[in-house]
Amino acid sequence: MTMILSSLRTTLTLLVCLLPALTLSAQTGTVVKTSRGYIRGTTEKGSLVFKGIPYAAPPAGNQRFKPPVPMPAWKDTLSCTAFGNIAPQYNGESRSMTGDENCLTLNLYTPTVKPVRKMPVVVWVHGGGMTGGSGIGMNGQAFSDRDSIICITINYRLGVFGFLYMDDVPGYRASGNNGLLDCIMALQWIQKNIRAFGGDPSRVTVMGESAGAKLISALLVAPAAKGKFQQLILESGAVNCIRDIQTARAIRQRVMDTLGVNSPAALVELPAATLIAAQAKVLGGPKGTNYFGPVTDGVLIKKDALAYVREHPDKRIRVLLGTNKAEAILFMNIDRRLYTPDSIALRDWFGDNHPYAYRAWQRIQDKPVDTAAIITLSRYMYQLHTFRLAKALAAGSEKVWLYSFEQPKNGAPATHADELAYIWYVPGEGTPPPNPALATFMHQQWTNFIKGYQLWTPYDENKRGMLFDNNSRETVLDDYEDADHPTMGFILHGR
Repeated sequence: MTMILSSLRTTLTLLVCLLPALTLSAQTGTVVKTSRGYIRGTTEKGSLVFKGIPYAAPPAGNQRFKPPVPMPAWKDTLSCTAFGNIAPQYNGESRSMTGDENCLTLNLYTPTVKPVRKMPVVVWVHGGGMTGGSGIGMNGQAFSDRDSIICITINYRLGVFGFLYMDDVPGYRASGNNGLLDCIMALQWIQKNIRAFGGDPSRVTVMGESAGAKLISALLVAPAAKGKFQQLILESGAVNCIRDIQTARAIRQRVMDTLGVNSPAALVELPAATLIAAQAKVLGGPKGTNYFGPVTDGVLIKKDALAYVREHPDKRIRVLLGTNKAEAILFMNIDRRLYTPDSIALRDWFGDNHPYAYRAWQRIQDKPVDTAAIITLSRYMYQLHTFRLAKALAAGSEKVWLYSFEQPKNGAPATHADELAYIWYVPGEGTPPPNPALATFMHQQWTNFIKGYQLWTPYDENKRGMLFDNNSRETVLDDYEDADHPTMGFILHGR
């Protein structure tokens, strides 16, 4: 019995001695040194994952409505094993604000942190009408697990916090472009740190869909972004999101009227939840999708975007861009007025630009009413602007590839965001899209582009591009144009 007790004591003593080591082992993940301090990530399936990395200081308090600034250095190793806060936004279910102003973080998925690999990097910028969404909406392992690509997803400021124009308030001249400046700051962080994660800073692709594509298209016309990326993927979005000063001020006035304040300076001190509630009232649901976005402020963005692209061709930048066949169906099913649009409904969606869409709809009323609306709205929301940008880019470069996604879903033509299930396809995970073979093909095409390979025939005066459906093929793509329509997709010069 004495020997047994002695053996038990010895075992217990060993366990007690080992407990700290076991605890340390459980807490220890991959540690990487960044320019601001050490961070610790975790291993998930085939990737090393670092979540909630702060790429800028919290834009709150005295930093609200101001350009992002670098995160102060930290001493202890920062645990990056959980996603950070999403940007403040309206939650339609709870009818209240969700998120936090301390939101400027990114998530990084990498196959390895060995620097000898020098892997390409893709940076995902989420959509959501510039007022919703977050970087956690897509799983970066779709590219990092099997494709030897580092995938980064980011948060950026949304709505009033990212795009409320307050140039007439001292110290806030850049406020209308804060969301874009956040993206540029994230790209700057990547340039400084990506080598430590096995990445190549000279092989950075920025990819976005919808509002994400619109936002990153503005990188093409912002000199401050030059050299921070080499490629863009624009899915259903172009530079039509950039507003003029008068439109930006009109939107601000609507916010101020809703809040009952007379001075834009008063917005600086109001609670975030109060500002988000007012923003939600101004947007009035999906019809406010076009209200917020970058601004031609004369500082970050100096002139008409298409004119800038034509006058400043950059042959080093590669661009893959395209749209879906029936983009508008998604929005028409939310706002049923759009099935038989009148000037009131179209004004809500296009502002002072509404007559262009209305006249175009009237011209093709020989088609079924809903078909005419689908064609018209898809063109004026996305396709016209994407074709224009493709032409402007191709005039100064041979590195532009255009596509049209036309794979039906449940008997309906491809609508807004349907391509995402194909681009981010992971075989064996989740519900597969209707055409898994096409998903495999498209994911490989996007992967090839990110890695710098050639795709189908580049876009030129022959207007050829890739049509993705059951019989994917190169073809001449429809390039609808309305010569009178301005570059901006939404204009509001009246209140």
